[in-house]
Amino acid sequence: MIYDAYQAHADILWPLRSVSRAAAPALLEPGFGRMPQRELAAACQVFNLAEVTHCRPAWGIAEAMVDGVPVAVAEEEVRVTPFGTLRRFRKRTAAPGPRVLLVAPMSGHFATLLRDTARTMLADHDVFVTDWHNARDIPRAAGGFGLDDYIQHLMDFLAAMGSGAHVVAICQPCVAALAAVALMAQDEHPAAPASLTLMAGPIDCRVRPTDVNRLAVSRPIEWFEQNLISVVPWRLPGAGRRVYPGFVQLGAFMSMNRERHLKAFRDYYAQLVANEHDKARATRSFYEEYFAVADLPAEFYLETVQRVFQDHALPSGLLRFRGRRVEPSAIRHTALLTVEGERDDICAIGQTLAAQDLCSGVAPWRKTHYVQPDVGHYGVFSGRRWQQHIYPVVREVIHGAS
Repeated sequence: MIYDAYQAHADILWPLRSVSRAAAPALLEPGFGRMPQRELAAACQVFNLAEVTHCRPAWGIAEAMVDGVPVAVAEEEVRVTPFGTLRRFRKRTAAPGPRVLLVAPMSGHFATLLRDTARTMLADHDVFVTDWHNARDIPRAAGGFGLDDYIQHLMDFLAAMGSGAHVVAICQPCVAALAAVALMAQDEHPAAPASLTLMAGPIDCRVRPTDVNRLAVSRPIEWFEQNLISVVPWRLPGAGRRVYPGFVQLGAFMSMNRERHLKAFRDYYAQLVANEHDKARATRSFYEEYFAVADLPAEFYLETVQRVFQDHALPSGLLRFRGRRVEPSAIRHTALLTVEGERDDICAIGQTLAAQDLCSGVAPWRKTHYVQPDVGHYGVFSGRRWQQHIYPVVREVIHGAS
């Protein structure tokens, strides 16, 4: 019922959005650029920006700066499954740098949320990314997708990349990435990565629990299944698939910082009216990405809530992969970097650091921990402080382990 109600609401608004999209530029034509036409045009653009979409935005990475020189970049699909694509940003250069797998969250947004992360890393690395597909577009015939399937995808992607690669996991998939590397170490897999970077991830969310962590343990897993899982409507490619809708996750994220988002839209309107287009463009770029949502397979969402946030299976030594116990202590030859943000209200300081103790087999000189002052969750992997302060640490660990 959740999805049907949402889709009906979107259908009702569709004609109004179509008129609004056409009206905004028309109101700014010569002769219509004065008040109140400009205010009406700004109102139309604010209304248009607030639309939730369901298609992955373009990566838009056409070139990378290498030693101060622009180098052309082309996207390449290395491996494709029904649930995700191993995407490579191939630089047209003879020495692309160490191979790095960027592990993107499957948490209601598309992997393009890591665009700034990928663009920054391309200066010195050969960048691959886990480009997850929107579950509402995956036919039921493709089967289910749980946490174990996510872990298996990471191991398969690393195998496709070959030996000597590096892993950089961001936010939610830090648990899956650590599990994948541990399993590869247990098997002495030739493609086990040379380094593992975990950034702002819930390795042990018993440490300084945030509102997100407290919500996850406030109700039994049956409540999440009964109240948050819906079925994809019949007219979509994934018709009948059980999913955790991306628009539900977006609403949860928005509610955490409601006043900040309201202020951003008020400022956007004022900027448009005042013809401050550079400022308005920055706001528009952020929300066009933020409002592009992806549904999660129900199995993956429920298993993540239960095993990561409720049972704390990994730090408790209880995490199993298809019946096998996951042993982070088996990791010995992979360098480890953990990164946290001082003001992260989603994954608090100490939760990612917990990986350092779990990976007891890694020599102390192969371990690094870094806390970035005065940044929240998204600032850990995007923006000025990521580019100027955090990235140099990541680069140093990767190149030192290569």
